[in-house]
Amino acid sequence: MPMAQDGVAAAGRGWPTRVRLAAAGAAVVLSLPPDRLPTVLHWGADPGPLDDAALAELEHAARPPLATNGVDEPAPVALLPEPWTGWTGSPGLEGHRSGRDWSPRFTPVDVVVDRRDAGGTVTVTADDAETALRLVLETELLASGLLRLRAHLTNRGSTPYAVDALRLALPVPTSADELLDLAGRWAKERVPQRRDFTVGTHLREGRHGRTGADAATLLVAGRPGFDFGHGEVWGMHVAFSGNHHVAAERTFGGERLLLGGELLLPGEIELDPGETYSSPRLYAGHGDGLDGLAARFHGHLRARPGHPRSPRPVVMNVWEAVYFDHDLDRLKELADHAADVGVERFVLDDGWFGSRRDDTAGLGDWHVSEEMWGAGRLKELVEHVKGLGMEFGLWFEPEMVNLDSELARAHPEWLLQVPGRLPVEARHQQVLDLTHPGAFDHVLTSVLAVVEDLGVDFVKWDHNRDLVDAGSTRTGRAGVHAQTLAAYALLDRVRAARPALEIESCSSGGARVDLEILERTDRVWASDCIDAHERQEIQRWTAQLLPPELVGSHVGAERAHTTGRRLDLSFRAATALFGHLGIEWDLAEAGEHERAELRAWVEYYQQVRDLLHTGTTVRRHLEGGDLWLHGAVRPDRSEALYCVTVLERHVTWPPGRVLLPGLDPARTYRVEAAGPGATSQRDPRVYPAWWQHGLRLTGATLGSVGVQVPALDPDRSALIHVEEDR
Repeated sequence: MPMAQDGVAAAGRGWPTRVRLAAAGAAVVLSLPPDRLPTVLHWGADPGPLDDAALAELEHAARPPLATNGVDEPAPVALLPEPWTGWTGSPGLEGHRSGRDWSPRFTPVDVVVDRRDAGGTVTVTADDAETALRLVLETELLASGLLRLRAHLTNRGSTPYAVDALRLALPVPTSADELLDLAGRWAKERVPQRRDFTVGTHLREGRHGRTGADAATLLVAGRPGFDFGHGEVWGMHVAFSGNHHVAAERTFGGERLLLGGELLLPGEIELDPGETYSSPRLYAGHGDGLDGLAARFHGHLRARPGHPRSPRPVVMNVWEAVYFDHDLDRLKELADHAADVGVERFVLDDGWFGSRRDDTAGLGDWHVSEEMWGAGRLKELVEHVKGLGMEFGLWFEPEMVNLDSELARAHPEWLLQVPGRLPVEARHQQVLDLTHPGAFDHVLTSVLAVVEDLGVDFVKWDHNRDLVDAGSTRTGRAGVHAQTLAAYALLDRVRAARPALEIESCSSGGARVDLEILERTDRVWASDCIDAHERQEIQRWTAQLLPPELVGSHVGAERAHTTGRRLDLSFRAATALFGHLGIEWDLAEAGEHERAELRAWVEYYQQVRDLLHTGTTVRRHLEGGDLWLHGAVRPDRSEALYCVTVLERHVTWPPGRVLLPGLDPARTYRVEAAGPGATSQRDPRVYPAWWQHGLRLTGATLGSVGVQVPALDPDRSALIHVEEDR
């Protein structure tokens, strides 16, 4: 049947041989041959409308000569690479049926093209009669210009089929000669690392049973020297909170691919007849510079129906103020100080339940501690907090259990383990197997009972250890895959029962930051390190995936608890400003002048959070990386807030003029020093002549000539506010 340009077309051998999907300046062009899986002819900047003849010419132009010592009729690498085509790189599917059916050859039986939404979706169903397998490939270009991919494999045979890997791949051009991804560890998450895109495979595996503090987060290939503001880049993210892998692969034949999928442990997926395994969703984007790529992810997240749109409330978490020392009077005093400086949400962290007096006992016993909080005293704290006009939040770690707990003693079979051998302990805890119906129901009913009884508005949902030897006593199999899906189901059930409840994803800080967990949570805790010097980098690179309103960012004590570094309040607050701002500091130990300064910063955040949490993120490395700029520009480019930060002493000083990106070249703007006490800074050795009275310049001038910025000492920041001069 003929293929319409818009609407839905499907079925039979009348599907189109090529399809272009386009949105937000990005496009993907697919070849849909009748006898092979789809291949990508183009993924990147939108080449504009292409009729059938032009699409055919594009495919013809992309066919390489027969130049290598390979197969006589080379085939382009499919979305799911298949070895039968002569492909000798990583296969898309690895599996077998008792050692047989290990090399399927899929043939399309149905193609559906749906253009009803911006971008559009192509769904290809393919079968292999010999191996009795069905494959469904979903390729969706979202309104943001992000590409979203997923595969579903169904066993249509009469015996089980073991799946060892299911990966999808996207090509990048030969101009993408450089790779960037992220590494890290506890309290130092998301550290960038770059390398040449050489022949071979750059493989990043996550085997933590959670996303991981060292996760690649986003694997980017780009033109050499790409940075935040320029250089064509292509990036891939695996949206999965369990084991996963993402890779960049370059072959002897010239192909360059980004591949991703779930990392399956031996025997985790064995499909019985009729069963289906679905891969994680892959998100892939193209942009001009890293900021252009980040904007696609931010735009996608902000367009979700469930994205938090109410003003992000100022949070106070009491962990670094009291740790496990829960004293009602002391916590009431902290709540009083919190309300006085403008806090809108007060969160009680670990230590309120069971026998939990330190981190060795009590996990899993989700009932209010009689010893610590008997006779309704925790309710008294909640009432006190809410009486001050604040929301009340509470810490849980629902997926974990201490051996020294009522739960572990009653149900040792509910612990993930190689049967008969408990995993090595980490943080004195083990992992609760949520695939056991009893364990799942225990956690669900316990958490909901506390939330409903106390009137909890916000949950800090923690996950503090890797899943090692994570097997199920119920099945005897490795259990990370099933545990991850069960954790999603638990969060879904909690949200369904309490739709207004907000949830933070915390995992030893930032070890569970991915787009799938964010389908169920309202923000992430980027790191347990609140040291503003470290947080500058952590937050800068978390922003490659997430917009600032989804990233918890707190003002800590003068002396950082994780590093011992001492930093001025103005720097700590300016750093926390560019996220979902909070406080994690014993304000009873702070002086009145410090609380007054903190109050001013909280008030300033409340003034600018709409700009920060809806604006386009811009970032720059200046002065060899010693001077950083980041900011938020309103989508209509009428207003912007920039922060310049000196992290290291540069070889020459003062800094040169700094360009302010993202503005409309044709408009005139008022440029002013911003933030509490900004214009009181008068030292001419530090602050430029315009700092007191501002400037009036065009966006073209600000973006191409720039302005002089303060000659700050290291670990100091200055804010610049820009607004259209009407």
